[in-house]
Amino acid sequence: MALSVKNEVLYRVYFVALLVLFVAFAIFLQMYNLAFVEAPRLEAKADSLYLKWVDARAERGNILATDGSLLATSLPFFDIHFDIKAEGLNDEIFNRSAVDSLAWLLSTYVDQSKTPGAYAMWLDSLRQLPETTRGIRYIEIAKDISYARMRQVKQFPIFREGRFKGGLIVEQRSRRERPFKLLAQRTIGYTREDVLPVGLEGSFDAILGGTLGKQLMLRVPGDMYIPVNDLAEIEPEPGADLITTLDINIQDAAETALLNACQRHNADHGCAIVMEVKTGAVRAIANIGRSNAEGGYWETYNYAVGERVEPGSMFKLASFMAMLEDGFIDNFEEKVPVYGGKVKIFNEEMQDSEAHGRDTMSVREVFAKSSNVGTATLIQKYYGKGKAANYVEHLRDFGINLPTNIEVGGEELPILKDPNDPKSDWSGTTLPWMSIGYELLLTPMQLLTFYNAVANDGRMMKPYLVERTERYGELIKEFPPHAVEGKKSIASGKTIRKAQELLKAVVEEGTATNIKSPHYTIAGKTGTAQVNYHKFKSPNEFGHQASFCGFFPADNPVYSCIVVISAPRQGSYYGADVAAPVFKAISDKCFAMKPALHQPINAGDAPKPTTAMLPSYDAGMKKDIAESLEWLGLNYTKENKEMPEWVVMRAQNDSLQMLVRNINDKNVPSVVGMGLKDAIYLLENRGCRVRVQGVGKVRRQSLAPGTRANGQTCILYLE
Repeated sequence: MALSVKNEVLYRVYFVALLVLFVAFAIFLQMYNLAFVEAPRLEAKADSLYLKWVDARAERGNILATDGSLLATSLPFFDIHFDIKAEGLNDEIFNRSAVDSLAWLLSTYVDQSKTPGAYAMWLDSLRQLPETTRGIRYIEIAKDISYARMRQVKQFPIFREGRFKGGLIVEQRSRRERPFKLLAQRTIGYTREDVLPVGLEGSFDAILGGTLGKQLMLRVPGDMYIPVNDLAEIEPEPGADLITTLDINIQDAAETALLNACQRHNADHGCAIVMEVKTGAVRAIANIGRSNAEGGYWETYNYAVGERVEPGSMFKLASFMAMLEDGFIDNFEEKVPVYGGKVKIFNEEMQDSEAHGRDTMSVREVFAKSSNVGTATLIQKYYGKGKAANYVEHLRDFGINLPTNIEVGGEELPILKDPNDPKSDWSGTTLPWMSIGYELLLTPMQLLTFYNAVANDGRMMKPYLVERTERYGELIKEFPPHAVEGKKSIASGKTIRKAQELLKAVVEEGTATNIKSPHYTIAGKTGTAQVNYHKFKSPNEFGHQASFCGFFPADNPVYSCIVVISAPRQGSYYGADVAAPVFKAISDKCFAMKPALHQPINAGDAPKPTTAMLPSYDAGMKKDIAESLEWLGLNYTKENKEMPEWVVMRAQNDSLQMLVRNINDKNVPSVVGMGLKDAIYLLENRGCRVRVQGVGKVRRQSLAPGTRANGQTCILYLE
């Protein structure tokens, strides 16, 4: 019995011991798991309550003009905060002398609205607050200050101790700046949070933005996070620079001319584009629109790329090229009926812009004078009997139906009706109205691309705005010019030459004679479209769109340009009066700024000199004049075989004759035509005193030649 009890007790002891060992082993396993297996996860979880990684933005790349001028750049600005409860900021550092000095410097250089005493009291009061006070470890000192000012603030007492001992927190921010302000504003564009990106900034955001870095942030009381270090732990990779095709000078000329025209005609909006003919490089793209919010005119929308319009008479070029391709017209002097400028087609009446009253016009005049009736009559004659599809097929051959795919977003697709497509709303009046630029929609950039192809002898170039990307001056990627795929030539060489001839006629003898230049030739086409022509029947209910598209110099095109101005309300609304002068102002500036557009002055034979070009009645010493004439290569004859020391030149037709200038030692000589040096020499040698008025050569003298010289004063009048 006793043994049995003893065994039972032992069993219980063993059981308790085993249970204790089991619990101890379980505790040991859990401690091992926490210490070694779960430690990284738990540490990260703990840190996440106080530390977190945030994205550090990279330095954004610059956008530059083709000559390297900055169009958009990022400038560094700094926010300064103060951690007044920083771990290393003890009372020895935060002493009265340091606080007073810091307060004086902050009042003098950071915020002059507070006195040094107010600053000192404020800092003392903050120091006394408990650490749990919201914002106590992230007190704003200065916002958006420059780099130079930030460096200055870092040297202030207390702050100079740095992040941990002085509580100084410096955060860098970048602000996008445009050195040329509003120049090409919409084309350059922007990127903003929660807003659709615009322009080159938006289209090339990934390239300009670089690669994000990482910065460690510390959670402080008040549920705020402050940077642990001034610099990012993982440095971001800076963005690349974007070198555009824009020319600052041409861009400025286009924007200035367009703005002046919009203001002069009280227009709603307008755009102008300048493109390099051989490459398709866009050298200027200006957009001006009325803005009630900004007051006056502003660049708020890219009309050049994003607004589809009925091109009006500018589209007649495509209609005439279609007829040229099919051989329907060849002799530009052939007569075309124009019915006095008014004709009814089905149930719609078409009329010319002016009631000219003529029954016929030549093919050249129909185009140059922009006759709607003449153009529609020709198109209806050749394509009106079941052949409209042939006409539309030619338009496709010309690339009219293609988008440009320009780098900036927002381009609208062209709308071109098709007689074989039941969804295109083709009617009996579509063909004649399409021939004069209605019932189809194109953006100004798309139409200019077509005109540029005509200027480029038929080769259609893709318009582009970006030449290359670089980082620190090293090339990353280049975007060379290239032709539109499948468009080796939009038409035959003969058609292109004939089309160029017609465009020249518009400026030489047609609707755009007002922009004819004596210095270079212009080719182009005016356009005056009625907005919503078919929607409204009363002429008072729709506005107009004035436009001009062409290229210059016409004989060897370098630039093509389009100008579109919508809803002019003051003065004229015709393309020749509103848009063409803008084109002329732009082309004049381009011609003046670009020596490559000028014909060398010695390219042809030297012109024969005329009397006005020769140095007539210039006088002086024979030796000096003879040397000058020989250096200039001017021939001359002598009045006598033996000429005296002083002579005068006389021009007659295209020749020069050297005549005797009689000089007497005792009389006042004639010094008219001489330079001042020779005139003073002769007069003072004869005892005369000389006074001078003006600059140049002697044109008049107060003492008559031949007067006895006896010390008088002679006044010389120079011009």
